[in-house]
Amino acid sequence: MTVKSVRLNEDVKAILDRLVKETGLSASAVLRQGLLALRDQQHAASATAYEIYEQLDLGPGGYARAPSTQTRRGVQEQLRRRRGRS
Repeated sequence: MTVKSVRLNEDVKAILDRLVKETGLSASAVLRQGLLALRDQQHAASATAYEIYEQLDLGPGGYARAPSTQTRRGVQEQLRRRRGRS
């Protein structure tokens, strides 16, 4: 485990103290959760439209077969499936 020092101004320290009191977590746990939330937010912001669309549950027939940049390949694969060819 690594130990890091951080400098907090009075406003941020007050927020941290309030979160520790309200959640019952340690200051380290509050900061850890904040870092993980920021990481997840950054990952979500950098996801491509295809990655987001791929995760959606659109029901039967609504799933992407290929990214929009490879539409031709996706259509060809779908036609092969419908015709029963591999």
